[in-house]
Amino acid sequence: MPHSLGWYHTPTPSGFVLHLTATPNHLRATRTLIAKALADAGVGEDLAYSTQLVMSELCGNAVRACGDFVPLIAEVGVTSSECGDDAGRGVGVRLHDPYRQMLPVRGGVRLDDPNAESGRGLPLVDLLAPGWRVTGTPVGKQVRCWIPAQ
Repeated sequence: MPHSLGWYHTPTPSGFVLHLTATPNHLRATRTLIAKALADAGVGEDLAYSTQLVMSELCGNAVRACGDFVPLIAEVGVTSSECGDDAGRGVGVRLHDPYRQMLPVRGGVRLDDPNAESGRGLPLVDLLAPGWRVTGTPVGKQVRCWIPAQ
């Protein structure tokens, strides 16, 4: 759905696909859209907040690597187990940017380092979405991860 601020999203059965440029207003709108879509899907606040953190970190990394106003495609979708319980339930997150060569790089900062002013983003993603990966695409790269329900 087009938005007057220049981003548009398409609802999916379990979430959404969002086309945006990396600006502070669009990133705030992305967090708001995540909260609404996941609440509508019955996802708890903790998992929704973890999803917002992961997407924020991935978007921030894309901006640092590619520059302000980089075009991004963000996808969020809830997955659930076939058993109907919370085992296997989680949220899939994908972020696509056009710069295939600019891969995420860990800064070597510990999450509990009281003196670090930056560099905690990817360790945070490691913690919340273990096993995330980067996949090259014909027009860039996509960071893919899955955030399990706790």
